[in-house]
Amino acid sequence: MATTTPAQLSIELQVPQKRIRDHLRSVYGTLGEGSTRWLLSEEQADGVRKRFRDGRRAARGDWLLEPGDTVRRRSIHDAYGGQQQGGISTPRRQNDIFIFTDPESGARYGYDKFEGLREDGSYSYTGEGQYGPQEFVRGNRALRDCAIDGKTIRLFRTHGTSATYVGAFTTGTPTYEIETIPDASGNPRAGIIFNLLPTVARVDLLPAYGGGLGPQAPQTYTAAPRSWTPPEYDDVVVAVAETAPGQRVVSRIEFELQAAFGEWLRTQGLSPQRLPLRAGSAVIEPDMFVPERDWIVEAKKSTARGHVRTAIGQVLDYAHVASKAGLNTAPAILLPGPPEEDLRELVHAVGITLIVRVDDDFEVSAP
Repeated sequence: MATTTPAQLSIELQVPQKRIRDHLRSVYGTLGEGSTRWLLSEEQADGVRKRFRDGRRAARGDWLLEPGDTVRRRSIHDAYGGQQQGGISTPRRQNDIFIFTDPESGARYGYDKFEGLREDGSYSYTGEGQYGPQEFVRGNRALRDCAIDGKTIRLFRTHGTSATYVGAFTTGTPTYEIETIPDASGNPRAGIIFNLLPTVARVDLLPAYGGGLGPQAPQTYTAAPRSWTPPEYDDVVVAVAETAPGQRVVSRIEFELQAAFGEWLRTQGLSPQRLPLRAGSAVIEPDMFVPERDWIVEAKKSTARGHVRTAIGQVLDYAHVASKAGLNTAPAILLPGPPEEDLRELVHAVGITLIVRVDDDFEVSAP
């Protein structure tokens, strides 16, 4: 059965994949219709080994895998070193840290509730240590300090003896959170949840945060309007530094702004709704949806440039996903007061409606 890939041979022989694929095309021609990658028999693989066994090798430390490549985990350590047990591996002569995740195995211990791809695109990863409070020693310390040390995080998703390279990551802000997680026996203990950001990666290979085992489904988009209520006071978060990665932050000013706007809409005969949007396994949600106007609304507590710029990016993303789901929307930004004139021009230039609170009323200006 043909199972060996150019990626496996690349890491085994320390030869760049392009050279191997070029050789395969010269011998066998191009891939057949419907084929997306080479799958070689042992005879074909041995031919490649013979061709490159004594040839020019890649420089030591060169990274040879591409996001989506699946190889034997052991071959990674044979090529680069590092511990073969545990989830975090720190090769001595490599400027990389390898981390391995097995969602199916993690789910047996309840780790899946704390791992996965979040709405903001960050990836939550549980530190190592099966019993007792997790501490910043060995791999956990290396992962915490990787940005300071100039290390690249290489994330792999494992299944049995195989490992699929997801891609390169770095640490986000905050670098980690301390959560109460179960140990291998189900007893609660303090766990380290790292906040990782992709740099060059196939995030569609990762499960969603909070318990989804399957990989992302990048071509699945849905929009499901629901009844809307203002945020509860219990949801109001003021100390941003205390929030977890990906958590929606709602200040008291933003709460009052959303509540007042919702009531104003109802006096106009309009019906504010919620609109959870699914893009693959990730779910994102604007602050409000007004179906009678097609408004998809992102509210901000401040008219400062940074807040307006963030709102522009968010609301355009919401509108893009809604469009993919077959729902026509008009992006809108809700602010507690008028922004600077050049920001108003920018908002309108990119096709966004601006909604500004003026005393007890709201001023709506379309692009």
